Amino acid sequence: MTANKTETEERVVEMLKTVYDPEIPVNVYDLGLIYRIEVSDDCRGLEVDMTLTAPNCPAADFILEDVRQKLEAIEGLERVDVRLVFEPEWNKDMMNEEAKLEMGLL
Repeated sequence: MTANKTETEERVVEMLKTVYDPEIPVNVYDLGLIYRIEVSDDCRGLEVDMTLTAPNCPAADFILEDVRQKLEAIEGLERVDVRLVFEPEWNKDMMNEEAKLEMGLL
């Protein structure tokens, strides 16, 4: 049985929540670093736009590779395109409440 778009998106979010910036105890999804998740109509392709907390993030290569590897491991996906974007520029307001609490911002 093939997954539908909603199920695939849920699996993508689940997987993104396992990726952490080594310097921050919050996952990239809750940090608000994921700007777009687009599953193709056939549920075999995925495009993700994401950013970093800073353009000069020393862990950028590690984080991007971790995201790519984990998304490629999702059963049924054949094409995964992870794009790094810097617009809009990330700021702390993009974090969800849980992330803000974890970071001591609430």
